[in-house]
Amino acid sequence: MSNDKTDKFIHAAETFLGKAEDALTERERSVVEKAIRRQTLARDSGAAFDDRLTFGQRLADGVAAFGGSWAFIAGFGIFLVLWTATNILLANRAFDAYPFIFLNLMLSMLAAIQAPVIMMSQNRQAAKDREASAHDYEVNLKSEIEIMALHEKLDHLRSAEMRELITKQQEQIDLLTKLIEGHLKEVESK
Repeated sequence: MSNDKTDKFIHAAETFLGKAEDALTERERSVVEKAIRRQTLARDSGAAFDDRLTFGQRLADGVAAFGGSWAFIAGFGIFLVLWTATNILLANRAFDAYPFIFLNLMLSMLAAIQAPVIMMSQNRQAAKDREASAHDYEVNLKSEIEIMALHEKLDHLRSAEMRELITKQQEQIDLLTKLIEGHLKEVESK
């Protein structure tokens, strides 16, 4: 950074964040730099996160989305009813007789596979939420800095306007004083 930019950066850090330049976190430093350069921070962090997902992660998210849907519950309920009804109706020729041991085995295997897949998807969603939260913090911090900078500019404009008004008022007082003095000299001379 050039000296002027460094001075602006130090001023912004101290004025708006109340911190010395070396006390800023990397995130705060980035936000201050973008505020000084008038760059935007807004972006779709969810889309950026989704673009980095691997095929396996996308597949896990799809499985978790389907596994937690009413379509899955209804479809699996129908499958269970058909399985048990078929085996009960076939009686002695049933491929999985009454305690449905094979069905229990399949359900256990499905749960053993489905649970970690759903947990992976939830962990990714939590990471996505943390990234979105961090981005929200950056945008909010930059907004606060911009608002404080606007207040500073307004205060500066108001001060300049007050100085100008006081100067004009002093000029008017001086003019009135001269007029009164002139008028008093006229009155005294008569």
